[in-house]
Amino acid sequence: MALQQKGMHGAWVSRWTFIMAATGSAVGLGNMWKFPYVAGSNGGGAFVLVYLACILLIGVPVMMAEVMLGRHGRKSPINAMRDIVAESGADPRWSYLGWLSVLAGILILSFYAVIAGWALSYIIEMGSGELRGVDGDAAAAAFSQLLNDPGRLILWQTIFLTLCVAVVMGGVKKGLGIAVETLMPILFVILLGLLVFSYFKGNFSAAANFLFQFNLDQLTWRSVLAAMGQAFFTLSIGMGAIMAYGAYMPQKANIGQTILVVAFFDSAVAIISGLVIFSIVFATQGIEPSAGPGLMFISLPVAFGSMPGGLLIGAIFFILVSIAAWSSAISLLEPCVAWLVETKNINRFKANIIFAVIAWVLGLGTVFSFNIWSGYQLFGLTFFDFLDFLTANIMLPLTGLLLAVFVGFVVNSKIIESEMLGTHPRVQLLWQHTLRYVAPISIGLIFIMGLYEKFS
Repeated sequence: MALQQKGMHGAWVSRWTFIMAATGSAVGLGNMWKFPYVAGSNGGGAFVLVYLACILLIGVPVMMAEVMLGRHGRKSPINAMRDIVAESGADPRWSYLGWLSVLAGILILSFYAVIAGWALSYIIEMGSGELRGVDGDAAAAAFSQLLNDPGRLILWQTIFLTLCVAVVMGGVKKGLGIAVETLMPILFVILLGLLVFSYFKGNFSAAANFLFQFNLDQLTWRSVLAAMGQAFFTLSIGMGAIMAYGAYMPQKANIGQTILVVAFFDSAVAIISGLVIFSIVFATQGIEPSAGPGLMFISLPVAFGSMPGGLLIGAIFFILVSIAAWSSAISLLEPCVAWLVETKNINRFKANIIFAVIAWVLGLGTVFSFNIWSGYQLFGLTFFDFLDFLTANIMLPLTGLLLAVFVGFVVNSKIIESEMLGTHPRVQLLWQHTLRYVAPISIGLIFIMGLYEKFS
């Protein structure tokens, strides 16, 4: 295959645009409602150090491999993998990796849109003043009322997917490029503004102690595995998004240096979010730190509702959460749309509508999991829990593991040399050894432990 400078979809206008796009894909709900609590509960600063080490040893190498495949193929993950497998003279079954990653992405988008709809709803809830002065029971009741109303959930799910379609149908330059160059600076400005607010109005010292106090006695092997898992999932590896974005990456950009910048921004957002969230939580008596929806939609509304000016700050916070979710979701929709445009010669508008409708219909299963289908289970899991388990515990680790093996052992060395030009030979050798030995073993452990915890 001749070296392609630009695929049929175009290219990012600069390396910086790619950094913003990849950061937008990586930064999501997990940065805000999972990482801070997991870090604070598993050794604080000790966990953060292990997490950062895992980012360098697992996340960055595999992300580099995915970007490299995307940039060389200059197509959607499905077609890029097919071409690279053929160019490498490898077993054609390796091309299924492209299908697996894109399928994982559309399944994740289907339930991610529903959850992101909650954040959109809470912008109105906070801004309207309905949550002023609520206690824990009232906040839990308000959240439960939202989950028990399929109509409201479908409305916000539809609005969120419409926002995603509006961006992706514009293509690389006029849609995705403009969106990430606008959304990500807004996200950083809001996040830093909230950090200043939490420093002066929240219990910043308690939050810092929770996140950074070096508690080696709380750092167990299970904590190390949690750090490995968080490092893997936080960079959006294995769901087609990064490979698709890599297809639009400028040819002269150094992949290793660029991905390190993305990893830095992603980790910084997670840590700053933790300081913001727990400064506000610890400033209110009677609220215990937690993770997941309970933290975001129950604990925080109680804290915001009890602070002077807190409802306005709360609305701004949920705008931040919505932007993070939006920037992630468009990266999940793009690989599917790109494949349909390439393969069926369908224009972007129609391709977007097709996959948005597919995600919307699948998302109804998640909507109904919280209300009218809550009594129906598959393998002891609701429809939402099953999709979450299938993607997070099976499809993403499996895709990441196979990607590491494929690039580490199978890809034609000439492809690697052409895409890694400008990389110091020792750095490239370290990357390849990490990809061949450290990453597969680590991701394998994540995979096994994920299955063990679910079925033990």
